[in-house]
Amino acid sequence: MTNESEHLVAMGAGVDWDAEAAAFDDEPDHGLRAPEVRAAWAALLRSWLPEHPADVLDLGCGTGSLSLLAAEQGHRVTGVDSSPAMVERARAKLAGRDAVVLHGDAAAPPVGEQRYDVVLVRHVLWALPDPARVLRHWRTLLRPGGRFVLVEGVWGTLTPVGIPADRLTVLLEPVAGSVRVQRLSDEPVLWGKAVDDERYAVVATVQVA
Repeated sequence: MTNESEHLVAMGAGVDWDAEAAAFDDEPDHGLRAPEVRAAWAALLRSWLPEHPADVLDLGCGTGSLSLLAAEQGHRVTGVDSSPAMVERARAKLAGRDAVVLHGDAAAPPVGEQRYDVVLVRHVLWALPDPARVLRHWRTLLRPGGRFVLVEGVWGTLTPVGIPADRLTVLLEPVAGSVRVQRLSDEPVLWGKAVDDERYAVVATVQVA
């Protein structure tokens, strides 16, 4: 892939993520290797996650960069990814932290009866076949008063892929009591470059039964 947009478009075409794992962190917002990019994502996570130590489920965690930031902020993290190579790298990155990384499907994570305060997902939901059904299942993994933190967007020009913010807010209506959208397109430090596509985060608190 020559750039991030092409990389994300290819996600819908059946990427071999084990083969991609070695170079995955080369993208600025994947590896968070540049101090300014890392600091920007850390600040966002701090604003999205609970102030107190919480149980965070990072679905489609990749090499674990966001999981690591959450763990560094005092949260207990469970990462899930379908690629064994990604899981291996995430486990190495999170070694010594209050974190576990599981091999499994983000749409149906293998967490048993465990429940979480936060379901954190970046650039995954849009690629799943039935996002409404997935959100309903993820809702069952949250404790009362828990929250979704979903980072999504729409990428590509000739064949754009993704999920627009207005559609995601509609999908969240049956499972969330409050929904807040934060635009991220105008913050080039997050991506290591200026972008002109739609990028955003949604923080949604689930309804308390």
